[in-house]
Amino acid sequence: MKLVLTAVALACLAPVAALAQTAPAPATAPAATPAPAAAASTAKFNLDTPIETIVADEKAKAVLATSLGADVTANPAYESFKAMSLRQVQPFAPDKLTDELLKKVETDLAAIK
Repeated sequence: MKLVLTAVALACLAPVAALAQTAPAPATAPAATPAPAAAASTAKFNLDTPIETIVADEKAKAVLATSLGADVTANPAYESFKAMSLRQVQPFAPDKLTDELLKKVETDLAAIK
């Protein structure tokens, strides 16, 4: 019985897979102009950079210490969140990592060359 059900399921999926392979390629979208946020992506550090990468640079670590008011590496849970970015950590501490604070940190980190 299992064999029959498996065969029926595969038979139903086969035409769909064949259609997907013969469908014409979608039209290419025109090249988009870079958004203003694209400039931030060229920065050495941003809100998506892992925290351990940020604190490895003395200037970037100072930005975090100044903005957050403490050395994040001294936090007892540092080992748990060091591989995460500030943007990933924000939902766990929304009262401390406000959108305004992260915007300031992002601006300060982007200034580091």
